[in-house]
Amino acid sequence: MIERPAYILATIVVYMGVRLLLGFIAWRRTSTLSDFILGGRSLGSWVTAFSAQATDMSGWLLMGLPGLAYASGFDAVWMAGGLIVGTWANWRFIARPLRVRTEQLNNALTLPDYFEYRFADASRALRTISALLILVFFIFYTSSGFVASGRLFQALFGLEYVPAMFWGTIVMLAYTFFGGFLAVSWSDVLQGTLMFVALVLVAVLGMALAGGVSETFAAIAARSPELLDPSIGDAGEALGLIGIASLVAWGLGYPGQPHILARFMAIKSAEHLK
Repeated sequence: MIERPAYILATIVVYMGVRLLLGFIAWRRTSTLSDFILGGRSLGSWVTAFSAQATDMSGWLLMGLPGLAYASGFDAVWMAGGLIVGTWANWRFIARPLRVRTEQLNNALTLPDYFEYRFADASRALRTISALLILVFFIFYTSSGFVASGRLFQALFGLEYVPAMFWGTIVMLAYTFFGGFLAVSWSDVLQGTLMFVALVLVAVLGMALAGGVSETFAAIAARSPELLDPSIGDAGEALGLIGIASLVAWGLGYPGQPHILARFMAIKSAEHLK
């Protein structure tokens, strides 16, 4: 274990403590199944926005995408562009109809509920199949979040990877099980704010240490000019139309991600989605 300054350890303890406190406060406000699953459909616009984007990006935006950009260069801009378009399309075409229809259709609390009521599926096959698909694939998705927390603690504090992941997972499970959707959403606001500040500060400080914007690009070009060419992939070969389309296509997954769609279902009203 690498020794780290005490203030760093104190920071992470406070951070974890705040998340647990949010879970406790949310638990005090949770009394029905609707409260636990969708926060009683009480989220405001800002909480919904932060929660949807923090849930969507999570450790991938903070660690994965910057790592991709560092390794492969400006070709990562195609993926970022696709994600922006996908996010916009989700809010523009999915959010409002889903919020309205889920409440109209017997107050559906989950997507499997919605599919069953929307298509009047008396056999409950749609509910069962969609629930199983979400369960199976989200095992891997949530596992990646646990891995990201472990890697983050390992890098910051020199902790062993497995114990770091274990304690990060314990905290996440604790506030989720006790506080339900409200706790998760409030925690997303906290984490989304920290992610935004961290990403901006890292970019600004990094360029400042390099001597400025032009000096930063000059240093990148000195290492490898191909890194500044968005048409060149990480293997040093031209991406081509298929390669670019493949990167942009990452944004196509947004309209079908249940954890994002749940945020749209939980907002106070469709008018708050403006």
